[in-house]
Amino acid sequence: MEVGDAMTPVLDVQELRLRRGAREILAGVDLSADRGEVVALMGLSGAGKSTVLRAVAGLEAFDAGVLRVDDVVLRPGRAASAAALAPLRRKIGMVFQFHALFEHLSAIDNISLAPIHVLRMSPQAASDRARALLEDLGVAARASALPRELSGGEAQRVAIARALAMDPPVLLLDEPTASLDPARCTELGDSLRALAGTGRALVLTCHDDDFVRSHATRVVILAGGRVVEAGDPKTVLTNPSHPATRALLQKN
Repeated sequence: MEVGDAMTPVLDVQELRLRRGAREILAGVDLSADRGEVVALMGLSGAGKSTVLRAVAGLEAFDAGVLRVDDVVLRPGRAASAAALAPLRRKIGMVFQFHALFEHLSAIDNISLAPIHVLRMSPQAASDRARALLEDLGVAARASALPRELSGGEAQRVAIARALAMDPPVLLLDEPTASLDPARCTELGDSLRALAGTGRALVLTCHDDDFVRSHATRVVILAGGRVVEAGDPKTVLTNPSHPATRALLQKN
């Protein structure tokens, strides 16, 4: 199938394998995401959820498999090459669990940085785009605030705006609900569905099954570095077919 075909997933991961020393962290993961989807990765600690995100984002080298984002393909052995990673990273926005904002920069400057230095956008154009993203995410009033002056929810929205500043087709989020209260979780879920509605694919790791039921379009369960179950969140999380899914729900 040719890249650009309407039926081609914007993210397609096939047989992804990754070892750390003698330990196999990912043992042949297959994962795809279409534009408009919110895909949640779930699993017990050590299942490989965050490692999948890091490999997709080009932050961790993998040993076997093929990873394609839009029209960019990454194969094992190329992951350490900056030249190979540059086009991949223009296709992906990553929101880390602890936000990873630059502490000495204001919210708007955090968001403007990559467009100015990577896309060679003018400072004014980058600032205008940053303000529009902050407005869309409901934190325009915090544009001049430093990260230490932001609440957890505000910092998260600034981090999402920064990830969107390069206009990537794929957005990755590592445990976005970890530090949020239920009301903020609902607001976040609504924001993520709205972002997916703009034609992006969102892939997130999450331990909150209620959030996944309410806001994800598909759930993927990992255990032992493999996908063991996947499908509609309400179906999978209400009537799990795999012991790993049942163990996860009992722990949650």
